[in-house]
Amino acid sequence: MASNICTRLEIAIFMVGFVCANLVLPMCGNISEVFEYNWAPNHIISQGDQIKLTLDNVSGCGFESKKKYLFGQASVQIKLIEGDSAGTVTAFYMASEGPVHDELDFEFLGNVSGEPYLVQTNIYVNGTGNREQRHTLWFDPTLDFHTYSFFWNRHLIVFLVDGIPIRVFTNKEDKGVLFPRQQAMSIRGSVWNADDWATQGGKVKINWTNAPFFSTFRSFIIDACELLPETDDIMAQCGKLGRFWWDKPAFVVLNRHRSHQLKWARRKHLVYDYCKDKARFTELPRECIS
Repeated sequence: MASNICTRLEIAIFMVGFVCANLVLPMCGNISEVFEYNWAPNHIISQGDQIKLTLDNVSGCGFESKKKYLFGQASVQIKLIEGDSAGTVTAFYMASEGPVHDELDFEFLGNVSGEPYLVQTNIYVNGTGNREQRHTLWFDPTLDFHTYSFFWNRHLIVFLVDGIPIRVFTNKEDKGVLFPRQQAMSIRGSVWNADDWATQGGKVKINWTNAPFFSTFRSFIIDACELLPETDDIMAQCGKLGRFWWDKPAFVVLNRHRSHQLKWARRKHLVYDYCKDKARFTELPRECIS
């Protein structure tokens, strides 16, 4: 089944930048019905449709959806740590379980006051990641809430910021490239101490005199194929071609307008791409070959 989670309102959504549609999203009830606080719950404050995550010198924290999904769209609005956030990471991500897990990441890398946040995206397939891209943002993500979204079908994965695609990972299985399409993933969020690498390669550490640090999540939208616990046949349940809106021909590739937006985001805001890191690879990964 496709699961929609949000307070009830009629909302105009660019379906991840492919077509425009009006969706009526049903009431989800208390947010604790959707998510469980699986890491340091005493550092998590739940208020209405908001989850506030706390990082201090004792612990970070995190939450996870109680259900898992294969293909569809997941979005959230986040307001990031204000001020000197160096060494911190706030993450919004999807992940399956185990050593050969699949994972889609938004990781927001903190910085010293006055310096911009970086958003790092990554993709794990069968336990292997190392597909990082880093972008600056065209706004200050600490002043207000902004929307971060995953769109995922059998053809491509799109990372979006306020409806603008900043990254596309295309299915190239015909070229021997693995693509995450057989493991259902839960939706997760966390904040944690990553000062060994997050800011200027770990040169700038967390200033704990500024603790506690807060990142706030709200307005979750999950429109995805929900894995039902009574079945083990995930592909029969969620992989049947044409069953869901994200399987329609309009969602195979970005349209021209969104392709132009992607090119703009890459030209203006992409600061690191693993595909361009010649010092990192002796041979270019297959997915980086056009």
